[in-house]
Amino acid sequence: MPQPNDAVLKFLLSRRSRPAKTLTGPAPDRAALGPILTAAARTPDHGKLEPWRFVVLERPALKRLAELATARGNSLGRSENDIAKARSQFTDSPLAVAVVEVQKPSAKIPPVEQTYSAGAVCLALLNAALASGWGANWLSGWASHDREFVEAGLDLAPDERIAGIIHIGTETSAPPERPRPDLASITTWMAE
Repeated sequence: MPQPNDAVLKFLLSRRSRPAKTLTGPAPDRAALGPILTAAARTPDHGKLEPWRFVVLERPALKRLAELATARGNSLGRSENDIAKARSQFTDSPLAVAVVEVQKPSAKIPPVEQTYSAGAVCLALLNAALASGWGANWLSGWASHDREFVEAGLDLAPDERIAGIIHIGTETSAPPERPRPDLASITTWMAE
C-alpha cells in the first residue's frame, strides 16, 4: 500500500487562487522566491527540453508595463475598460512572474507537449506560492498576447510567448469557495 502525503493532498483538495486585486505587499523577496521558482521548474518536461523560462517582474517593471499596456491599448483602439483592466493587472500587483513558453526544436517532442509543460509550470508556480503562504493568481489578458507589448515590454523573442503571469503577494482577504466541477459528469471509467 502506498504511503500517502496527507498534508499535500489536503492542500491540493482545498487550494484556491487569490484574486489578484486582493493581493498587496509585501511580496516574496528574491530569497523567498527562489524555492518557489525551483519547485515550478520541477514540472514534467518530456525530453528535458525546458520549453519555458521565467521573467520576474518587480515593482518598477510592473509600473513600466502598466504604462505600456495603456499606450498599446490606445493604439489598438481597445475599450477604456479593457485598457483599465490590463493596466491594473500591473499597477495593483506587488510582484509577478511571467512564464514564457520557449518552443525547442525536437524530432521526438511535439510542440503541443511543450505548450502543456509551460502550462504545468504556471500551475506549479501558483501552487508553490500558495503552499509557501503567499496569495497568488494566474492571469493573462489581451496584453499578454499582443506581440508588440511582449516584445517591447518583456523582451520576448519572436518565437516566445506568454504562458501565464503569476501574481504573488500578501493576501488581504480569503476568497469565498466557488463551485467545482461535478466529477461524475467529467469522468469516464474504462474497465476494458
